[in-house]
Amino acid sequence: MPGTTPMAKPLSGPSSSATPIKSILKPMSVLGRRKLADDGDMSEITESPNKRRKVLFDEIRNVTYEVRGRSMDHVKLEVKTALEEHLRGNDIHYDTIKELFSKDKKRYLPPVVGEEDDAAKPHELQAYVMALTGCIPVLKDKACNGLVRAVLQCSWLGRDDAFVKVYTHFLAALVSAQGSYLMTVLSMLVDKFHDSRSSSWTVPDYPEVPREAMRDRLHSSLRHILQMFPAAKSVLENLLNSKFPFPDESMRVHMAYIHNLLRVKEYVPELHEEVLDLILSRVVKIDSQMQLDLEDLDDDVSAAVMYALSEPQTESADWEGDGDDSDTESVDTQDPDFDDDAIRVKTVKESVEKMDAVLDTLFEFYTPYFANPGSDKAFDAFTTILREFDHIVLPTYKSRHTQFLIFHFAQQHERLTDAFCGQLIATAFQSNTPNVLKQAAAAYLASFVARGAHVPRSLVRTIFMLLIHHLDQYREKYEPSCRGPDLKRFHPYYSLLQATLYIFCFRWQDLVVSAPDCVDPEDAASFIGQDLEWLGSCRRDLSLHVFGKLNPLKVCAPVIVEEFARLAHRLNFLYVYPLVESNKRVRLTQYLSSTYATGGALRDAGFESQEESYHQLDPYFPFDPYQLPTSKRWLVGDYVQWKAVPGLNADEDSDSDDSELDDEGDEEIEEGTATDSEGDDYE
Repeated sequence: MPGTTPMAKPLSGPSSSATPIKSILKPMSVLGRRKLADDGDMSEITESPNKRRKVLFDEIRNVTYEVRGRSMDHVKLEVKTALEEHLRGNDIHYDTIKELFSKDKKRYLPPVVGEEDDAAKPHELQAYVMALTGCIPVLKDKACNGLVRAVLQCSWLGRDDAFVKVYTHFLAALVSAQGSYLMTVLSMLVDKFHDSRSSSWTVPDYPEVPREAMRDRLHSSLRHILQMFPAAKSVLENLLNSKFPFPDESMRVHMAYIHNLLRVKEYVPELHEEVLDLILSRVVKIDSQMQLDLEDLDDDVSAAVMYALSEPQTESADWEGDGDDSDTESVDTQDPDFDDDAIRVKTVKESVEKMDAVLDTLFEFYTPYFANPGSDKAFDAFTTILREFDHIVLPTYKSRHTQFLIFHFAQQHERLTDAFCGQLIATAFQSNTPNVLKQAAAAYLASFVARGAHVPRSLVRTIFMLLIHHLDQYREKYEPSCRGPDLKRFHPYYSLLQATLYIFCFRWQDLVVSAPDCVDPEDAASFIGQDLEWLGSCRRDLSLHVFGKLNPLKVCAPVIVEEFARLAHRLNFLYVYPLVESNKRVRLTQYLSSTYATGGALRDAGFESQEESYHQLDPYFPFDPYQLPTSKRWLVGDYVQWKAVPGLNADEDSDSDDSELDDEGDEEIEEGTATDSEGDDYE
């Protein structure tokens, strides 16, 4: 080698002494030695390694290695000859190299005394990666795809740093020479986002590589590829989306993938929003499906799920821990002990744990941005959360937990609270917004104002009066053509009215302007039966709506109507019991015929056979009690818990003492609605 070569370094490997790299292509080596002997150059091979040290030059990294025995040129010659012979139809040596990479996790066994050591040693694979890098012009031929795939599938993350560097440059050289390999290389890297157990990357005869060290190597290589080929970022974005774990895959796989996605965001700022959107969109799908599954469970199965999740968690868990992986347990339906309910419990439990893990991670990820909640940094982060909420969460039917990200962070500062409420108001009252989104926005607005512990009284009053103002506009528009309550025709009006009633049920004390001196503001029961002054003209305005032709109490969810009637009566706000009783004799289907041209259309549409509840609003309010066992720690102090007013039902039957707003009880896993949230929302 030239005299200007840097000081030689030993080839990395598990052995402290350098081991000669022996040819894996024995037939080729014999022929090579014969040819060299005929030419009088055998001294290059037969010279004792103790007499002279050979230097191995890594042309890619410009680093010199010191080895004994054959030089790097001989390894390159073997590899190049094998590739050329393969292109001519002789696959013996080509297959030998391919097998070397395919069986790269096979443990090295020393030879029996007296036999030749012909097994490849773990660290020798590095030399062949370097040799293949030098043969990229030949390797890029389509006929060599099999060998390329074998190299890409080898266990490279569990070896030493030197191997990882050599391997990374092989990947870069491969993509540079043949652009069609870009997708294959990136796909291989992203596939490893699913790995979280050391068995996935550990290589025998090498020290075990910790998970974080493995990921450092993985992302260093991916970052190097992206720096060399900026156009690869769009390819990577598509791969990140397509390789996201399926909903039925385990929590461990989901969390491994999500943690790697968050790492990508750090060094590819162009994909910052795309990565966060991807995570949230997939989480929302799991969330809504889990909620539907929970609604299908009977009480016994729900109780079993609750018991399975009863172990309290107060600290962030290692969601990728190496404990028993329940997703690997298959269920044999032919087993005589097969229990369909047990399968359902296991499936729902895994979904709940998955949601808990993902949301706990997202809360932890966003929290540092809100260290100073009034700062521009916090507002920028909240803008991302708000955009995701508007595009992903709001349109999703019955998302149950994902929306609590914005519930929590919107209460960190009044600037953030105003931004969230402003967005919901805009959506709820825009004329070109679909009715389903208007109802969702009204429900979110009411639920946030009612349940947000840090929502100030002034904002509660402002929102309440704003809702009444828009209700007045709807009433003026709809009443002239109204024959009776009709959800289909007057949907925006009813959803807004129900939102108003919901706020009243939770925050009625904030709507009281003044009260007699005997009233204790800290004692809700002391307000009962008193002559209270209410905010503005809200009592008169709401009375006009409740007793108007649109008859909203017939269309709103009965459980909310009942609680409003009880509170309004005992607080001397409104007395609506006679209307509630008369509404029991009203059939909503009788008003639907007015929307059809012929009397038979109603019967043809099948509406006559539907229950009344089909034509009433769903009592869904999205910020009802959050029940995921670990991640609920982030919401402590954020929440207005439902508290029954002592003595509220004094004039009613004792059987009705516990209102339906208190029916949550201990069923922590079942859906908590606006009307079933008694007791300890947080323990």
